[in-house]
Amino acid sequence: MTGANDEKIRVLVADDEDTLRAVICEVLEDEGYEVTSASSGEAALEQFRKRHHPIVIADIVMDGMNGLQLLEKIKAIDSDTVVLIMTSHGSLDTATRALRAGAYDFMIKPFEALDVISATVSRAAEKVAMIWMNRRLTEDLIVKASDLNLANSALVKLADNLKDHADKDGLTGLYNHRLFWDSLIREINTAKSDKKPISIIFMDVDHFKQFNDTNGHLAGDEVLKRLANLARERIPEPGFVARYGGEELVALVPGMVKETAQELAESIRVAVESHPFPGRETQPLGRVTLSLGVATYPEDGEEPAILVAHADKAVYDAKDRGRNAVCG
Repeated sequence: MTGANDEKIRVLVADDEDTLRAVICEVLEDEGYEVTSASSGEAALEQFRKRHHPIVIADIVMDGMNGLQLLEKIKAIDSDTVVLIMTSHGSLDTATRALRAGAYDFMIKPFEALDVISATVSRAAEKVAMIWMNRRLTEDLIVKASDLNLANSALVKLADNLKDHADKDGLTGLYNHRLFWDSLIREINTAKSDKKPISIIFMDVDHFKQFNDTNGHLAGDEVLKRLANLARERIPEPGFVARYGGEELVALVPGMVKETAQELAESIRVAVESHPFPGRETQPLGRVTLSLGVATYPEDGEEPAILVAHADKAVYDAKDRGRNAVCG
């Protein structure tokens, strides 16, 4: 996986479990990342100080410096570093604390499949690319402001455009992963006092790699753009749809109970399977389909990380059923 100037994106993996750390490193190296490993938080921090790593993966529970402490120290050195946390099902409340402290995402151990590692780090790499692009845009803005002596109103407009770009996915125009997490955390904090439900719907395109391999990535991009519109048209305000990463979308719907969210997910599933996507005839079912997972606060979890984990598991359940299904 390459970044600026076609250099490999560096990933630092901190975990005191030797076998798991080796597996993660092997998966990421096969994906094209430049990987450094550390068996403790202290060793990881030393490696990070020696050489910057845009992505850091840290286990929550380690002897000595734990993942939360490492997150805090790394963010103090470079706030733009994308930190991913690994945790167990029993420590998901800690994952929420990590997200509030600036972690970008989390992975649950044991992994249901190794592609969870690839998908999560791929989302992180997209975030790194966006950070680098925003830096270049900001530098260009400063140069243009200096060279052309732009009026204050023009500067404000350019700054607003930069903020909008930071909140949105460049391909689909949907809100991005970071904004989804910020909104979910905020909505749950509000719901705890208002006693109102919140539902989330995860959507994963079935056999998307096969579609790309057969039809090309430009056709795959077109599928994601059309899918974004199909989902966005059906989500009632103040809810919204975000691109979680890769071929995954997620809808956040405040105030919606579980049964209604399941009905909404089913309507999206039907709309997608019946849509005439170009190239759909090459898919196993002769059409583009989704696996969808639904989770609702508070019945499926009272913390953001627990709610997302429930919806993510529901997507895997839908795939186990043969795909093109709604679970949760």
